[in-house]
Amino acid sequence: MKLRYAIIQAVHGLKSNRSRSALTILGIVIGITAIMMVMAIGAGAQELILSQIQGWGSRTISIEPGREPQGPSDFAEMYTDSLTEKDIRALSKLANVQDLKDMTPVVTVAASVNYKNESVRTTVWGSSDLLTDILDIRPAEGAMFTDEDVRQRASVAVLGAEIKNKLFNGQNAIGEKIKVKNQSLRVIGVMGKKGRVSLVNVDDIIFIPYTTAQEYLLGINYYHSIIAQAVTDESVERVARDVELTLRETHGIADPSKDDFHVTTQADAIERVGVITGVLTLLLGAVAAISLVVGGIGIMNIMLVAVAERTREIGLRKAVGARDRDILIQFLCEAVMLTGIGGIVGIAFGAFLSWSASFLLSRFATMQWAFVFPIDAALLGLGVSALIGLVFGLYPAKKAAGKSPIEALRYE
Repeated sequence: MKLRYAIIQAVHGLKSNRSRSALTILGIVIGITAIMMVMAIGAGAQELILSQIQGWGSRTISIEPGREPQGPSDFAEMYTDSLTEKDIRALSKLANVQDLKDMTPVVTVAASVNYKNESVRTTVWGSSDLLTDILDIRPAEGAMFTDEDVRQRASVAVLGAEIKNKLFNGQNAIGEKIKVKNQSLRVIGVMGKKGRVSLVNVDDIIFIPYTTAQEYLLGINYYHSIIAQAVTDESVERVARDVELTLRETHGIADPSKDDFHVTTQADAIERVGVITGVLTLLLGAVAAISLVVGGIGIMNIMLVAVAERTREIGLRKAVGARDRDILIQFLCEAVMLTGIGGIVGIAFGAFLSWSASFLLSRFATMQWAFVFPIDAALLGLGVSALIGLVFGLYPAKKAAGKSPIEALRYE
């Protein structure tokens, strides 16, 4: 029998039991939908994180204290006092690090900010004015503090747009004094609205000179990080390598495995995020794929019931000349068609739900969450659903093909 006739017979067989066919397809639809959503949302999350990391700029290099984390136990070592003014002086020498455009120490502190009767919990970033170049933000009102303010440990602050609105309720903030940890800071500027950069909402941050943060807010003589910029994109890796060599010499480290700091470029961060999100997506996709196996078992069960119910039909077809192979192909076609239809519906439904989730996240969670249609997941879903139809439909089909025509005609 030609394949075309086998498909026609399979369609008639499925139509004769519409409700059962629909319920059988549902298991596959759920599995494919779950895989599509996991892959689409995972791809969207990766795009969001990568776009935020790229907000730092491709020439940016981060120097963090402590050994680079390789596991949960290593994260405690990130909060050390290994980066100091001595490192800044060493890195500033052209003989040590060539093609270094500029750098700024960074000190951060979470604190309550008070103005008259208003109080807001936020993060204070101590840095130089270089950070505004890296984040690509500028004061919309007033001005940024200068290098002289940094040297003088000036008690000045530049507010993020949201902080200004929370504390001053739309009133003028320039020249007013706010209090952070009982330290008075004069507001000299308000940043323009920017949103999130590298997963940080810069509108909800207060910027002050890093020397001021060290002296008056924390009482420390070290930095939480150092942000540097290379002259060109091509020189980033060379600058990162020179930074590592210089800091090892400054810290008296001969064995790189004993580093008490770690240097990260944006390319490194992007690669790591890609690996992490890729692994998580695959793991979640594997969990979702379990429902496909359950759906396949359901198909085998339904097909076995169908074989039992259509025993007389099988006997009649064999009596008029149908071969075992014809019966086998017909029931395999039915199983593959069930899973194939389920796969197509699941892809469409999963894409719709993923798009809806992306829309809601972008609209109500203020995230730049882009919908990404995972073509590889769609193709994988179709292929897997068809394979499940073949694998789980093979046993019922062989059982149907192996029936004796005489015994089948006598079946009640």
